Amino acid sequence: MAATFLRLAIVLLAALELAGCYTDFGPVEVGTGVGSLSGASVASLLQPGEKLKITVYGEENLTADYDITPAGYVTMPLIGAIRAAGRSQSQFGSDIADRFRRGGFLQDPHVTVAIVQFKPFYVLGEATTPGEYPFRSGLNVHTAVAMAGGFTYRASRSYVLIRHAGDEVWKEYPLAEPVPIAPGDLIRVPERYF
Repeated sequence: MAATFLRLAIVLLAALELAGCYTDFGPVEVGTGVGSLSGASVASLLQPGEKLKITVYGEENLTADYDITPAGYVTMPLIGAIRAAGRSQSQFGSDIADRFRRGGFLQDPHVTVAIVQFKPFYVLGEATTPGEYPFRSGLNVHTAVAMAGGFTYRASRSYVLIRHAGDEVWKEYPLAEPVPIAPGDLIRVPERYF
């Protein structure tokens, strides 16, 4: 009887310890690797927090670097605030040219938009140095975690959770694949349980 009670106590203590390790990440979907990132299409759209080089040809006073505000707007001389977030670079350039034309400021404006600084990505959880990191082209989950100092000894080596900019749910991706990272992604390295 005492041995049964002791075993039951050990099982209960182990269950309580494991329950303390559990973290709720919110809704999680399983991602299927490189070709299926819904966030990849969002990566080509302008996002709050990015810095743009807007060139208005022949108009040196209007050509400059502009920040996209947290509300998603860029404020330019003569035309004021214009929505940038959620637009492609070419769409946003056309919107600016249209504003200059409709306002009577320029007859035939030619505008180009280039991203000078992307929105950063974030590494959370069981990375050696979690935090905010600058995005650069060609990043995948392995290089992103390496930028954060690599995995801690408690980190899961089998999967990561990623929430792409604009998504509401975390997606689970196996670490066996080089999953691409987009600007604004949140990468959570979960703790392994055994």
